[in-house]
Amino acid sequence: MIKPTIILSCPIDCYAGYGARGRDVAKAIIELDKYDFKILPQRWGNCSWGFIDDHKEWDFLKEYILTPQHNTPIPQPEIWIQLTIPNEFVPQGKYNIGMTAGIESTLCPPEWIEGCNRMDLVIGSSKHTIEVLKECKFQKKDKHTNQVIGGIELNTKTEVLFEGLNLDTYKQVKSTLDLSDIRESFCYLFVGHWIHGDLGHDRKNVGLLVKSFCETFKNKQQQPALILKTTHGSISYVDREKILSKIQNIKKTIKGKLPNIYLLHGEFSNREMNELYNHSKVKAMVSLTKGEGFGRPLLEFTQTKKPIITTAWSGHLDFLKPDMSILLPGTLGDVHPSARNNWFIEGAKWFDVDTKVFGKVLKDVHKKYKPYLLGSMEQFKYSKINFSFEKMKDKIDSIFQNNIPN
Repeated sequence: MIKPTIILSCPIDCYAGYGARGRDVAKAIIELDKYDFKILPQRWGNCSWGFIDDHKEWDFLKEYILTPQHNTPIPQPEIWIQLTIPNEFVPQGKYNIGMTAGIESTLCPPEWIEGCNRMDLVIGSSKHTIEVLKECKFQKKDKHTNQVIGGIELNTKTEVLFEGLNLDTYKQVKSTLDLSDIRESFCYLFVGHWIHGDLGHDRKNVGLLVKSFCETFKNKQQQPALILKTTHGSISYVDREKILSKIQNIKKTIKGKLPNIYLLHGEFSNREMNELYNHSKVKAMVSLTKGEGFGRPLLEFTQTKKPIITTAWSGHLDFLKPDMSILLPGTLGDVHPSARNNWFIEGAKWFDVDTKVFGKVLKDVHKKYKPYLLGSMEQFKYSKINFSFEKMKDKIDSIFQNNIPN
């Protein structure tokens, strides 16, 4: 029987979340063994390239990568999947699927909705992603007269496909990672990019995390440490120095004996990340994120059976449960002008955490650690059963069977 062709267009070889998502989707489709499958590589902003050469376990993808000849069009596939932000969706197949992590705020640009409507099916990483796309409605105006000539709203089919957890990689292990320079035996860990935005307004909220942590534990006799595994998006020396400078500038605004903050900078392999998660000095993961399309590191960390402290809004609530993890209250506030860009537009809102509650939780977890392990054990089981790569592969198969015409 002739297998239908699929071409997946994605940043397959880059060091970014969309690259990881693309590789997982490619692996799942290959293992389904129902399609004549090819990959069309795409760049992703200024993100580093060469992930596959640096990670030999992904070498098998090379035989599926298309290398189009100059000025030679790619044959139209039965199924075209484009994994990117929605304004870039362009149908190229007989059946067209747009796949995206979507938006981390409450509002996306109208061009995203128009991009979604060019496709036959849109697949989001979380319920939050799809709900925002469905709720966004805009007026379309004539460029010359400025008169309303129609509306823009989502009118294509949607599905949710979570980002599956590789249980062969993310699991409990005895960590051999050398953290001997960290003196403290009790550390909170943050993982994520420190993106642009004033203090308290960057999307991952790293600046406010640093400030709140220092204020919570200043002058305490027993002080835990905070480990930041972060960059601005580059692994350069200049990037590292800028982050260290930011940390110091925040600490200068707080008087007293402050707890230590350690920076881990640069690329870690998946194995090294898992060893970091499992290190005996790392007791909990913490994030004051304002919004997530999914929240991949949070899911990975659940497999350590250690507590997670994060915000009670957006994509990660698909897998983090309030009776299993510590979900902080807060309110929705406007995306600050310093954090806006082509995606986070005027009128969009995201989560502002209650820092008073956060401080109390930090102190309580530090003081009464063991009771919190009961919830994290349940979170470990829930994530392992419901959000594995194998479950994701089954869901892809089901989505294709239920939506793609024979």
